[in-house]
Amino acid sequence: MRLSSTEEELMEHLWKLKKAFMQDLLECYADPKPAPTTIATLLKRMNDKGFISYEQKGRSREYFPTVKKEDYFSKHVKGLIRKFFNNSTAQFASFFTSETDLTTKELEELKRIVDQELERKNQ
Repeated sequence: MRLSSTEEELMEHLWKLKKAFMQDLLECYADPKPAPTTIATLLKRMNDKGFISYEQKGRSREYFPTVKKEDYFSKHVKGLIRKFFNNSTAQFASFFTSETDLTTKELEELKRIVDQELERKNQ
């Protein structure tokens, strides 16, 4: 199941806050803020999809994510690699490093991360 871009934006706020009432989430948006009914609709859809849940606190609901940010984005990156790069992480890495205008410093940092992961897996 996938979130729409507006649901993803709201989910980003919820991941950052960890738990929030609707008013807390509204305050995360810049002016002009979305209508409370819009946020309520998004929260209901996200709950129906299983991405969030809530605890009833009096007459209010305190929302919290049920899906970790890392898990959500990992799944979508894997889908992207499968769909656009013939399920080849090497093709993805080649495209990513050549087409995203990474600086030398960023490429060196990426190499350091890959080297650390290789070392960890070889232990």
